[in-house]
Amino acid sequence: MAKTQDYSKMMKDAMGSFPVDMTAMQDAFKTQATFGEKLSKVALEAADKSTEISTKWTKDTLAKVGDVAKVKEEPADYSKAFTDFFSAQSELAAENMAAFAEVAKKVQMETVELMLAAGKDMSEDATAAVKKATADVQSAAKKAATAAN
Repeated sequence: MAKTQDYSKMMKDAMGSFPVDMTAMQDAFKTQATFGEKLSKVALEAADKSTEISTKWTKDTLAKVGDVAKVKEEPADYSKAFTDFFSAQSELAAENMAAFAEVAKKVQMETVELMLAAGKDMSEDATAAVKKATADVQSAAKKAATAAN
């Protein structure tokens, strides 16, 4: 009688011939973690700068409110104080909005640079992983072919 082949053993042996290399996964994880760290740094710097702008704006506004709250000699002086306050607020708003825009512009530029660099790094990692996997598969195929003969 003919003996039937054990296909499960053959599949197990074939799969065992294809080594799994975790360095590609580790490299990809490290690349992603580094990207996350750099992106977090950009966000934290932007938050810090935005907080500085907001704090300065608030202090300047409070100083101007102090001028408005002072007792005036003439009723017309109150009108002038309010006019001066609102005029100063318009200037402060324009200055601070421009400062916020600069922060946003810097964040945008740094983020684009990081994305491009990360894409390049990931592409290089993927290329290296594919080359290594191809070499490993070819080596395993040769071993399997030699063992089959």
